[in-house]
Amino acid sequence: MKSVRLFAGLVVASVALLSAATAMAQGAPTRLRGTISAIDGKTVTIATREGSTVTVKLNDNWTVGLVAPVTVADIKPGSFVGIASTGTDANRTALEVLVFPDSMKAAKPGEGHYPWDLQPESMMTNATVATVAAGGDGQTLKLDYKDGGTQTIKVKPGIPIVTFLPGTQADAKVGAKVFVGAAKAADGSLSAGRLNVGKDGLTPPM
Repeated sequence: MKSVRLFAGLVVASVALLSAATAMAQGAPTRLRGTISAIDGKTVTIATREGSTVTVKLNDNWTVGLVAPVTVADIKPGSFVGIASTGTDANRTALEVLVFPDSMKAAKPGEGHYPWDLQPESMMTNATVATVAAGGDGQTLKLDYKDGGTQTIKVKPGIPIVTFLPGTQADAKVGAKVFVGAAKAADGSLSAGRLNVGKDGLTPPM
């Protein structure tokens, strides 16, 4: 009887671990970068940078954020930014900088420092700018994020710097460049409630 109870307990624990792993997998967004090849208001088809074609179901009342260029002068102490970077924590260089608009700053979306897929071994840091130091080869930003985390990242001249502007569904048209964080269901289908569209043909750099 004791062996039966032990076996049953192991089965329950295994099921719980499997369920947790499944939930984590479903919760991780699928990041898509590419060009809209078709859209009908209910689904969008994206020709990805990897060469595949992916169809994404659009949630009811889906929204559009325009990705628009700004300058390094828009990065200030107190700004909330998302920076994709390469290198080590001792010597990290930005690949791009997203300066979140003030309307999104209080929510601190995606705050933290974690792996990213813009390039192999790249990282994403969503954090508040503590200091900005100018140098001969660009700006050096000290970033602070939750739980006492901090990163120092060099932003060299020519690195794409963008922000989000309000967009409309009409901006999500065939030929537009997009970046989408899609939710993946258990059956493998993708859905999204927001499309990030490059303004005036811009390729979202994140």
